[in-house]
Amino acid sequence: MQFQPKSISREGIPAALEKANRYRLLNDPEAAESICLDVLAADPDNQTALVTQVLAISDQLAAGRDLSVHVRRAQGLLNDVRDEYKRAYYRGIVSERHAMALLRSEAPMSGSIAYDALRSAMESFERAEALRPAGNDEAILRWNTCARVLARHPALEPTRPEAYEPSFDS
Repeated sequence: MQFQPKSISREGIPAALEKANRYRLLNDPEAAESICLDVLAADPDNQTALVTQVLAISDQLAAGRDLSVHVRRAQGLLNDVRDEYKRAYYRGIVSERHAMALLRSEAPMSGSIAYDALRSAMESFERAEALRPAGNDEAILRWNTCARVLARHPALEPTRPEAYEPSFDS
């Protein structure tokens, strides 16, 4: 049996967004994301709900399951964020959280993929830094965090493309 979600009122959007943030703080990102979906159903262009949904999805990376699925979902939603600074900054956040989840993982090649994700995050933070409003240093703070993570894990190195050697055996 399938149930259709009920619609919330436009007047209830501010309280719903507060609740979504509260659920994120309570480490319940699935509930936070669900609330964002309700807000976006009522106001499809709500940028705050969109960013909160991206953060709620990236919060789910901490569970260590379906990492690439969550990263693709979050990165895809960022295409709808109108503010170029926020788009770059939150793209960096998603990449950084992906890297941290990989560092906790014991999956094959997780270290080199984590390195690549951290470098991707740093590039996004550098773009955000160039676009930042005066007095806003959050992209610099995040870049510094990534740099320190790399310094603490000197064995991390970039992914190396495997050399392809054709087999002529039949």
